Amino acid sequence: MTTDRAEGTPGPGVRLITISASYGAGGSVVAPAVAERLGLPFLQRVTTSAGHPTEPGPCDEQLTAEEIKATPVHRLLAAFTQAMPTGPTQSPPSTQHQDRHLRAHGEVGIHRVLAVGGGVILGRAAAVVLGKDRGFHVRLDGPPALRIDRGAEIEGISLEQARTRLSAADKARTAYVRRLYRRDPADASLYHLVIDSTAIPLDTVIELILAAVSAQDAAVPPPQVVLGHDGDGHR
Repeated sequence: MTTDRAEGTPGPGVRLITISASYGAGGSVVAPAVAERLGLPFLQRVTTSAGHPTEPGPCDEQLTAEEIKATPVHRLLAAFTQAMPTGPTQSPPSTQHQDRHLRAHGEVGIHRVLAVGGGVILGRAAAVVLGKDRGFHVRLDGPPALRIDRGAEIEGISLEQARTRLSAADKARTAYVRRLYRRDPADASLYHLVIDSTAIPLDTVIELILAAVSAQDAAVPPPQVVLGHDGDGHR
C-alpha cells in the first residue's frame, strides 16, 4: 500500500494542534513547521493574524510596532498589563464589553480552523478556549536567559533588543490570557505536552511534537461494540 504522506507523519486522527509559546521559545518557528509537515492550515497569534487560517509562512516572536497599531487587542493591552489580575475579578460593564469584543476577535479564527477540519494554532489562548478534550495542546517555554539567547538568534537582533522584546511580549501575552480567561498560560495542566525548547534544537522540538501527536492518534481506542445476550452484538 502506498501513501503520499511523509514517513513518520502523524495520521488524520489528530487534526487540531495548539502551541502556546513564550518569547524566544521558538513558537514562530515550530508552529508553522508542524503545520507544514502535517499539511494543515496555520493560524498565527492574534497579534499577527487577520483572524483566518493562512498557509504556513513566516511569523515573528516579537510584537512589532505595525502589529500593535493594526490590531485592536493591543490598543487595550497597554492599559491592562499595568494592573494584571491574579484571579477572578468583577469588572465594570464597559470593561466586560471590551473583554467580550477581544475574546470574539481572538476566537473567530479558532472557530474557522475548526470549520475547515483542523489546523495548527499559535497562541490565542487556544488551549483554554478548546479544553483538553479537543485538540492536542503544546506549551513551549524555558529559562528567560536562554529564551533571550534563542530570541536574538531567531530574529537576528542583539541580546539587549531580545531582552526588551521578551519583557514586552511575555507580559502582553500573559495579560491577554489572564484578563480574558482568568488562566495562567504557563499552567502545565492546560497542555498535553510541555517542552523546554531552549534545551534542545528546534528541529528536535518539531519531531517531538509530531511523535506525540502520532502517539495520541494511535492511542485512540476503536469504537466499542455493545454485545447483546447472545454475545455477537445482537439482542
